[in-house]
Amino acid sequence: LTTRFHLDPTFLPAALDEEESARIDYDPDKQQTLILVDIPYVETEGSGYVYSTIPLGIVLCDEVIITVCTRDTPIISDFTEERIRNFWTFKRARFILQLLHRNAGRFLSYLKQIDKSSVLVQEKLEKASRNQELLQMMKLEKSLVFFSTSLKGNEMVMEKLMRQSNILRQFPEDTDLLEDVIIENKQAIEMCSIYREIMSNTTEAFASVISNNLNITMKTLTSLTALLSIPTIIASLWGMNVAVPFAGTAWGFWAVLGLAVVLAIL
Repeated sequence: LTTRFHLDPTFLPAALDEEESARIDYDPDKQQTLILVDIPYVETEGSGYVYSTIPLGIVLCDEVIITVCTRDTPIISDFTEERIRNFWTFKRARFILQLLHRNAGRFLSYLKQIDKSSVLVQEKLEKASRNQELLQMMKLEKSLVFFSTSLKGNEMVMEKLMRQSNILRQFPEDTDLLEDVIIENKQAIEMCSIYREIMSNTTEAFASVISNNLNITMKTLTSLTALLSIPTIIASLWGMNVAVPFAGTAWGFWAVLGLAVVLAIL
């Protein structure tokens, strides 16, 4: 692709680097633009799901629009399988803004899934506090960190598109669509921030509950240890190889046992 369309040799490798941050690069000599945004993806891990983000590169050159990603993504397949209406690739600015709009919608959809998953995990934690549920909460909170960072990077890209109209030749209706994309992206940022705060507070609350339950258990075990030490002391005293009370009587054992029980009760 780089050879065929005489692309900047850094454009496509940047899109294939999973650690690359969202940005816009413009080559004035070749009149080519790279728009790099982060997109969400989800994959199974054990009995749960893990959410993360990867870069999606959109390269604009004279002849074509090239999209590059390390994974198959429904954001692209929705267009190739014609699940999106009223889009045309020759309307370059509109098509790219529709891609960004679809991406923001995908973030919102995954954020709702994360919120539902956290509610289910909380319900399990209320019944029984186990490490498995706490680890799931940590994974969801980690996913929100990835989403928050990526959404803020995408916001910078969209604001740059809004300020520099020479990057995309926009018509008035395209400007309206870009504003919609920015609004949806900000909504996703706010949702992500709210969910992160709720999940963090919930995790801390359950950690306090677990610590409190542990304290109650330790208190019970300490009490039982103190109770069991009393009969042990009595038995040790009457087990010495010296003359002790009741040593020569038939009811001595029961007298010592009764004394130990009385002292333990007291």
